[in-house]
Amino acid sequence: KVLTVSDGVVAGTRLDESGEALTRCLTEHGFVVIDRRTCSDGTSVVAEALRSVGEDFSGLIVTTGGTGFAPRDQTPEGTRLVIEREAPGIAEAMRTVSPLGRLSRGVVGTSGRALICNTPGSPKGCVEQLEAVVDVLCKEAKCLCINTQANAGNYGFNTVSKYPRADYICVSEKELRLEARTRQKDLKLLMEK
Repeated sequence: KVLTVSDGVVAGTRLDESGEALTRCLTEHGFVVIDRRTCSDGTSVVAEALRSVGEDFSGLIVTTGGTGFAPRDQTPEGTRLVIEREAPGIAEAMRTVSPLGRLSRGVVGTSGRALICNTPGSPKGCVEQLEAVVDVLCKEAKCLCINTQANAGNYGFNTVSKYPRADYICVSEKELRLEARTRQKDLKLLMEK
């Protein structure tokens, strides 16, 4: 899921170029973006939007905007109200991608079974920072989806579609195919016993 944090986009005075850029980037890396939303800047607004986007969701939520030093840039503060565990190593790796990246105050952390990742509001900056860690994000999102299942046999797959249920779309298609084959082999072994 992608959440654009921008007073200008909400007011209709600015196009959501960074949200579009993130959606393209995620899609190119094999993710399926199932929801795109916008919200205004501000700590409480961002926190409420993240709670809404993350409700009953397992996967990756990437925000764009509000990570700088302008007075209304409060995405990290709103994110910290929602996340349970911070992942500072991922955020630090994102900042090292370019000299301007070091100006970002974005945070990364988990909320339930969702991994929330803040990126800058510029189309170039958000894509650069996401691409710096997309390989790790894919693995972490997959762990959150699979390792927290109440029923160990339920991996989000159904018999009608090759894709997992919408709330489990969080890994690349290549990994989904591998995961499906592994699950089929596991089921076959269980049935033989």
